[in-house]
Amino acid sequence: MNPRLIAKIIGLLLLVSSGMMLPPAVVGMIYQDGDIIPFLEGFLFLALIGGSLFFTYRHIYAELKIRSGFLVVGSSWLIVGLAGAVPLYASDFLDLSLIDAIFESISGLTTTGATILTNIDDLPHSVKFYRQQMQWFGGMGIIVLAVAVLPMLRIGGMQIYKAETPGPMKDQKLTPRITETAKALWYIYLGITITCAVCYFMAGMSLFDAICHAFSTISIGGFSPHDASMGYFNNALIEAIAVIFMMIAGINFASHFMAWKAASIRTYMLDSEVRVFLGFMVIASILTSFQLYVTGTADSLFESIRQGTFQAVSVGTTAGFTTEPFYLWAGALPIMLMLFSTIGGCAGSTGGGFKVIRMILLFKMSMRELYRLIHPHGKYLVKINDKTVNYRVLDSVSAFFVQFLFLLCVFSILLAAFGADLTTAFSSSLACLTNLGPALGEAGPHYANISEGGKWVLSLAMIFGRLELFTLFILLIPAYWEF
Repeated sequence: MNPRLIAKIIGLLLLVSSGMMLPPAVVGMIYQDGDIIPFLEGFLFLALIGGSLFFTYRHIYAELKIRSGFLVVGSSWLIVGLAGAVPLYASDFLDLSLIDAIFESISGLTTTGATILTNIDDLPHSVKFYRQQMQWFGGMGIIVLAVAVLPMLRIGGMQIYKAETPGPMKDQKLTPRITETAKALWYIYLGITITCAVCYFMAGMSLFDAICHAFSTISIGGFSPHDASMGYFNNALIEAIAVIFMMIAGINFASHFMAWKAASIRTYMLDSEVRVFLGFMVIASILTSFQLYVTGTADSLFESIRQGTFQAVSVGTTAGFTTEPFYLWAGALPIMLMLFSTIGGCAGSTGGGFKVIRMILLFKMSMRELYRLIHPHGKYLVKINDKTVNYRVLDSVSAFFVQFLFLLCVFSILLAAFGADLTTAFSSSLACLTNLGPALGEAGPHYANISEGGKWVLSLAMIFGRLELFTLFILLIPAYWEF
């Protein structure tokens, strides 16, 4: 492990983070409603630290080993999360404590969408834009952005890409070179974001709202510059556009690349994960709409379908937008919606959760064991898209499932120990671990009432969820630190 090389990479990431402070400052200058100085101060502070690290070790060139890759990724999300909190903590309009600023920053960068802010409509445009921008950059990962730069510095990027990319099958590349892979991901991401913003604008949003909501829709983040989230607009067309783009963002970006390359949507239908994901969204929407209608929660059949479809897709993809306070809905609906978020989007998407591909593999592994009970001497292979899945991937999925349940229990217990009731403790732990955001109980409308200790716990849960457990878990193993 090369500490100087790691310091150089961290310095580069802090330089990238400093650049995130400039667009909100420009927005503040345009609207002239305050809070420009904190972003300029944040830019100078992070640029100074990042630049010092990077230029001090700029002559360090070495191959980045996989072990160092995990450390870089794990520490980077912690460091960038702290860096993102600088302007929020310095803002006189927000008047946040240190943990509140860190919580909001990590929630944005991990695209969780859990907020401690209230009266968002009254905030300066610079702050509102910054929250949305954090989610957009976090959606694809600041690390992936850096991967496009690292090879030019003669530092291998595939190790970082493997450690950060969501999903169990991490060895797939869109192009032969990792630099081109990262660029391809960003081009697709940027193109879909622009298309989404244009659709929002044409549907009636202001230009500012269209850009902000496009950022959080494609990143499946859920932040909104309005307290009422998407409910602020009360516009069925805007909600329909959001549903379409949330599902697009919930699909593996490798599938988008292949569909674009082949100029055919048939690529999606050939992918079993995409088919299951879309089927899951349809079933979740039908179940939610049916319960809204039967319980009389919505005023009409149309409203039941409208609210049910939007909320099922928003929660199911872990976006976390709301049109109604679903945590107050009758019966089992809130719990059912929270369980939908556990599955989340496809591997390689900006969605959180367990990922559809893992659920497919768990189901097939379960069926395999049942068939073995009937035919003990039979040989049964687990296949995806007619290809046999390597046993190491299956082992990884099983381990992920166990670790997910273990962390959910640990975080719930810790949150309860810090004073949260059981509903709040379990639902907020699940919402942060799956990067959903909205939860039940006290955390339904916002997380401001969670204790300081609880916010530290949930901040860690969000990072665990964003890095899909293994990247941070491996740093806790003593054998990792043996040289």
